[in-house]
Amino acid sequence: MMSLQLKDIQRMRKALGLTQSDLARLSGVSQSLIAKIESGKIDPSFSKAMVIFETLQKLQLKNSKKVGSVMTKSVISIDAEASVSEVVKLMHKHAISQMPVLSKDEVIGSVSEKVLIKKLAEEENPKMLFMKKVKEVMEPPFPTVNEDTPIDLLIPMLNFYPAILVMKGKSILGIVTRADLLKIE
Repeated sequence: MMSLQLKDIQRMRKALGLTQSDLARLSGVSQSLIAKIESGKIDPSFSKAMVIFETLQKLQLKNSKKVGSVMTKSVISIDAEASVSEVVKLMHKHAISQMPVLSKDEVIGSVSEKVLIKKLAEEENPKMLFMKKVKEVMEPPFPTVNEDTPIDLLIPMLNFYPAILVMKGKSILGIVTRADLLKIE
């Protein structure tokens, strides 16, 4: 979590379009306390500051865009029994660099250009890689979220994973990649 300071209260409040009175009412503190904190005239107790920050953060999450608004709904996937050659053809045809791996309509792994290139470098006879089954080269599944997850929560996840699946139960609703986040205006 980022480090918050008292001087951030006014910036966060204004970004949410709240008056000092609104913030005071929502967080259960007095408007004069908010005014004194923002002007630097008072150093509030830790508990009061935490209540104010928690209120602001809840409002930010509530007002942020949701995953469902940026996900790609048509998810290209591959069966675990398919050949690596088929994966490469699908990735090229659809101009994608990763996809979920399924077995009996259930997500069991993932495959990406990055892992395929790594496996290619490890292979004594590179042509043999293309004959292997996807399940032999796949990685663990992408992380999953639901469609109501705030987009802000995906940004740190996409630093570690090439994609995030949007699920409802065991059904894939969509996929979010770094490119999808760049579409946000």
